[in-house]
Amino acid sequence: MKPRHHLYLDDELSTQLEALAAKPGTTKSAIVADALRQYLTRRGANGIEEALRIRLDQQGRQLERIERDVQVMLESLALYVRYQLTVTAPVPEPDRAAHAVGKERFQKFIDQVGRQIAAPTRTLSASREGTA
Repeated sequence: MKPRHHLYLDDELSTQLEALAAKPGTTKSAIVADALRQYLTRRGANGIEEALRIRLDQQGRQLERIERDVQVMLESLALYVRYQLTVTAPVPEPDRAAHAVGKERFQKFIDQVGRQIAAPTRTLSASREGTA
């Protein structure tokens, strides 16, 4: 047995319901039940959509900050490389000792980058905290 509900509708809505229910094979109860079911389904979907929209907005802002930070780092690296190549004289080819020192220094640099990436704090964040 279905529970009975008493609803009050304004005149215009009541007239529209009467017109829909006048069609063969349709009842007022079926029309109201379908409309209420669709309304409740949309409300549940809207809650999920709203939560997703908020989360996607947050992720969008995070991606924008990441993109900005990467651009700053790339520009800084490019300027440093240009400066270094402009200021530093090339090592003569026969100078094997200078090449060996360069390779050793480069390997130490790579090792240091690896340690910093594995560490919980970064070089730039530590320098920012010192100036703040």
